[in-house]
Amino acid sequence: MKEYRLQDWLPTTRKEMDLRGWDYVDVILFSGDAYVDHPSFGAAVIGRTLEAEGLRVAIVPQPNWQDDLRDFKKLGIPRLFFGISAGAMDSMVNHYTANKRLRSDDAYTPNGRHGMRPDYPTIVYSRILKRLFPDTPIIVGGIEASMRRLTHYDYWQDKLLPGILADCPADLLIYGMGERPIIEIARRLQQGENIKQLDDIPQTASMQPLSNMPRVTEDEGNIVLASHEECLLHKRKQSENFKHIEEESNKYHAKRLWQSVGERAIMVNPPYPPMTETEIDASFDLPYTRMPHPKYKGKTIPAYEMIKFSVNLHRGCFGGCAFCTISAHQGKFIASRSKESILKEVKQIINMPDFKGYLSDLGGPSANMYRMHGVNEELCRKCKRPSCLAPQICPNLNADHSSLLDIYQAVDALPGIKKSFISSGVRYDLLLHRHKDNELNHCTRFYTEELISRHVSGRLKVAPEHTSDRVLNIMRKPSFSLFEEFKRIFERINKEKGLNQQIIPYFISSHPGCTEEDMAELAALTKQMNFKLEQVQDFTPTPMTLSTEIYYTGIHPYTGEKVFTARKPEEKLNQRKYFFWYLPEKRNDIQNSLKRMHRNDLAEKLYGNTPWRKPARIVSETKSRQKKKKPNNK
Repeated sequence: MKEYRLQDWLPTTRKEMDLRGWDYVDVILFSGDAYVDHPSFGAAVIGRTLEAEGLRVAIVPQPNWQDDLRDFKKLGIPRLFFGISAGAMDSMVNHYTANKRLRSDDAYTPNGRHGMRPDYPTIVYSRILKRLFPDTPIIVGGIEASMRRLTHYDYWQDKLLPGILADCPADLLIYGMGERPIIEIARRLQQGENIKQLDDIPQTASMQPLSNMPRVTEDEGNIVLASHEECLLHKRKQSENFKHIEEESNKYHAKRLWQSVGERAIMVNPPYPPMTETEIDASFDLPYTRMPHPKYKGKTIPAYEMIKFSVNLHRGCFGGCAFCTISAHQGKFIASRSKESILKEVKQIINMPDFKGYLSDLGGPSANMYRMHGVNEELCRKCKRPSCLAPQICPNLNADHSSLLDIYQAVDALPGIKKSFISSGVRYDLLLHRHKDNELNHCTRFYTEELISRHVSGRLKVAPEHTSDRVLNIMRKPSFSLFEEFKRIFERINKEKGLNQQIIPYFISSHPGCTEEDMAELAALTKQMNFKLEQVQDFTPTPMTLSTEIYYTGIHPYTGEKVFTARKPEEKLNQRKYFFWYLPEKRNDIQNSLKRMHRNDLAEKLYGNTPWRKPARIVSETKSRQKKKKPNNK
């Protein structure tokens, strides 16, 4: 096992700079998360990427924005620029529940402590730095900046907000995965260019004078969106904008987007092409310690504990789920690591002092998309579909699982590995799809058996999300009948192998298009399948997703049709309660609701004709929980 020194982490203090013999730094990164030097944490990735360019990089994690601002001053002025990220999550998702209640913890903070970052840190940090150091360039990135780059609905303020650069005095915004744009920015600043000259870099956004905006709505290289002010007045304009934004985000050769905000315009340059294997390997092979900074010794960072023994095989997701930001941030084209790079990281984990032989995850945004691409990639270069799986699986998709099987087998053969698990979400629609090529079908069946028999840690989590095909169509998810088929396969393989494993489905309530009656039917159907649901959530609108646009506008951007959405708190609670039909305290309320909807058939399926009694065991457990647990807002 390698012994690490303090200077093996990027410096966070003057003392750590002194250990390296530095009297200045080139770049200072500010992050809303604790500093974990690991390829799953964005600040570490950007820091190590710039370090590989020969730059001196320091990180200020979770600066105190409420005191005399010493955290913003302590490392001085960087030679090139300040970089800012709110963290691995949008700060408002991090801070608040779907019911807009303040969360009691923060997974990206030592000991899960809440309150270590402000709401909207991208804006707060930028304003502080611009006030203190007005002449030093500021670059913002990360999920918060990325998903708020143009006019977007903010659920927590319940209003439409302009692109974040209208409120944030940054010079450039990087959206998506940031290695390539940050390298180009650093190189050109090193060459003496002014930050204002860097507005042509792909995958960046900047504020421009209105005079720079094209005069036509669309030409070969540009699309002019409806202005922020038009969107405030007309929800349909916002809906139409979103269709352009999503399509251009998922094209291989995209157009530049423009949107006026007041007397200025936001210009969003097209993204870079997908990373090559060499490029993504270079990012993952940087000299991470893979551990939290020593300043956190004796403290636990929950998000790190979840992934410390896991390996990410690829980036990107072509599922295009309506409520998900993964493809909007990472893109729909899969960028896969080499087998050599993956095995190198696994060997690093094996040498960690507390590793017991069990890899928690060999996965990615979706577990089983490694190395998948189009059969004819020229067709992919012309495609603008946001999903390769919905409404049907694209006939041009090469869903070959053989490379993934090879990775599993190579990892499991390493000395020190007892078992490798797959904890990332599995797309079972890919496993059930039948190709014209019988070899592909055979490989997929073998992968399915290998996954279920060798790589499940007792519970396989999958995400049908709903039982109503009408709602699933809006979600861009497959029919629930496919989940039923997959469940039968799962149970058959378990029986054949003598295993006692569970399948754990995820479900969402209050998604656009979902009614209370849909939720009641979900409860009845999942009860019939012997599920007592535990992995559930109420839909939370997050910036720049299809579901959020439908939630705010009431209009489907691709069809123009109106879509019902539960918006009032009581409507949302009325939907959510059906997840917990089996709790005694929910029974009267649910029965009354079913009576109101004239759905006595569902009441019969859920409760039958037997008189209602609280089972003694459940009463005891309920009383015990009330005595031992304090209420929380999670």
